[in-house]
Amino acid sequence: MAGSGLRGRAFRQLKRHPGLIPLIGFIALGMGSAGLYLLRLALRSPDVSWDRKNNPEPWNRLRPNDQYKFLAVSTDYKKLKKDRPDF
Repeated sequence: MAGSGLRGRAFRQLKRHPGLIPLIGFIALGMGSAGLYLLRLALRSPDVSWDRKNNPEPWNRLRPNDQYKFLAVSTDYKKLKKDRPDF
């Protein structure tokens, strides 16, 4: 009865249709990348506050030259000046 389970059937399908292997790989890569990006958004974004007791407004602690965007194409954060008041 070896190969009669779900895993065995899947391997037999991949042997019959080897063109599915890159498709499965790209889907797995895309899902992994999306998961890592969501994890990065949840942990590094100033809009998300996990600790409401000690830091209820984390966006107020950002300096003007802190880069928090994933990709900044034309913005040089080192040259930015402070344009907001302290609270």
